[in-house]
Amino acid sequence: MEEQDQLAVTVGQNITRLRKMANLTQLELAEKLNYSDKSVSKWEQGNGIPDVRILVQLADLFGVSVDDLVRDHSNEKEQVMPKNAKLRQRLITVLLSGGLCWLVAVVLFVLLGIFGSTLQYKWLVFLYAVPATAIVVLVFSCIWHYKWVRILSVSVLVWSALACVFFTFWALPLPEIIQSNSWLLFLIGVPLQILALFFFVWRKKAHFKD
Repeated sequence: MEEQDQLAVTVGQNITRLRKMANLTQLELAEKLNYSDKSVSKWEQGNGIPDVRILVQLADLFGVSVDDLVRDHSNEKEQVMPKNAKLRQRLITVLLSGGLCWLVAVVLFVLLGIFGSTLQYKWLVFLYAVPATAIVVLVFSCIWHYKWVRILSVSVLVWSALACVFFTFWALPLPEIIQSNSWLLFLIGVPLQILALFFFVWRKKAHFKD
């Protein structure tokens, strides 16, 4: 009985949070469910649990799973929230983190312009910001399990890193033979790209078998 009471409280807390994040009143939510606002109030107070059909409706309405509605999120870092709100929050996190990479690049460019004005290839700092940003996106996409974003960020990381090395060779006072053959570096990207694609496809199949 206590477990059922605790489940009712958990479901009520999740419904309340999701409703408020969706900017809905209890009456507006009740109208969308074809229920009375008293029922919604009862659920949110933990005095009852919606039936399975209503739970499915609520999950579809808020863009979450039924499991999200009935699970206690109090000990989790990321609280339950509507799918659109979660996506928006994650996008802002990635933009801020990636923007930090470009802020560092701008600061370095300014400092090099002030203290190293004779340097011809100061713009390389912006090129190096590309693989740095790709690493940031890759980390978050692995945490959030965005497969296609992982593949894209790995591809950008591989080719931009090779481009950084290529242009750095041209910026350094290296023998002409090395500079003229430095384009061969991009051949390394072909097997790396294939291996990255193979890894993600193989991992998906292995996960499906499990």
